[in-house]
Amino acid sequence: FHLGQHGPGGWVIVDEPELRFGSDVLVPDLAGWRRERLSTVPSVAYPTIAPDWVCEVLSPSTEALDRSKKLRIYAREGVTHAWLVNPILRTLEVLSLARGVFRLSASYEGGVNIRAAPFGAIELDLGALWV
Repeated sequence: FHLGQHGPGGWVIVDEPELRFGSDVLVPDLAGWRRERLSTVPSVAYPTIAPDWVCEVLSPSTEALDRSKKLRIYAREGVTHAWLVNPILRTLEVLSLARGVFRLSASYEGGVNIRAAPFGAIELDLGALWV
């Protein structure tokens, strides 16, 4: 989110963090915390604060789990934004938490430039994901 040296910042983003919510252990492909909630990458084995954003990269073997059980747990824990990336279809689904349930707020495909919550402050080249 820093986009080199001149991005807006404000986030701590970690790849494949282990998240523990009671007896549920999840490992999203990416997770992000607003800096006001988590100022640095934790030095412990797993963060104790639920992220503000998660990103799951869908595959035929993980899609059902990512869309069902994992999204329900993220919603229960108060994760406010989730992205589902499908590299085969070249799509991004942007989900936002509303009344305890994730709702589709936007979807994109191909190589378009987008502004997607919660990172609407910057324009992202979706096509860069498919290279």
